[in-house]
Amino acid sequence: MMLQIREVLTRAQVAQCRDVLDAATWLDGGGGTSSAAPLRMQLPEDAPAARAVGDAIQDALACNAGFFAAALPSKVFPPHFERDAGGAGAGPRIDDAIRTLRGTGFRVRCDLSATLFLADPDDYDGGELCIDDTYGTHRAKLPAGDLLLYPASSVHRTAPVTRGVRVVSHLWVQSLIRDDTERGFLHQLDTDVQRLGADLGTNHAAVVSLTGLYHNLLRHWANG
Repeated sequence: MMLQIREVLTRAQVAQCRDVLDAATWLDGGGGTSSAAPLRMQLPEDAPAARAVGDAIQDALACNAGFFAAALPSKVFPPHFERDAGGAGAGPRIDDAIRTLRGTGFRVRCDLSATLFLADPDDYDGGELCIDDTYGTHRAKLPAGDLLLYPASSVHRTAPVTRGVRVVSHLWVQSLIRDDTERGFLHQLDTDVQRLGADLGTNHAAVVSLTGLYHNLLRHWANG
């Protein structure tokens, strides 16, 4: 399942995050400082800016009903940050199955990957996130503050940025529902129950029955 979660961060929150990130010291992909434009730049996990903005993002996700309904998160790996400019991008890759936070025992099974866009599409050319699945290649370039959620098992790549600067945050989610198909069924059922409840009322017999079905399936499948 691939899903756009809109306005995880407000415009004001995006601006605040960018102020912190733009003032930080970024490193190249090899871990050293560099002024070479084509390099993909990253923030170290333990950088104060990464921690401050990462905490703000995780707080926003914890309050986002759309993210919770789609991901059913058990654990979220702290966000990390990338900055692409001057032809930088990334070739085809699949995210690691397990991620461990350095220096801690915190470990996440990566069921879902998420990319939170922190620059608007008009700010740069290229830089599309390209994700392959059985239906072909999907290209995403979302407004700043929006998040794309997709299976961590997907082959994905980032098109080169030919103008401007692309800034994103990446997160990984261990879901209560490990299987992507089951998680998709639950999300669709939850969405339909919410719509039916708005039309008929939450006390309608059909709404009560389907709500019970949702929770019983969640109870049966959950393994987070």
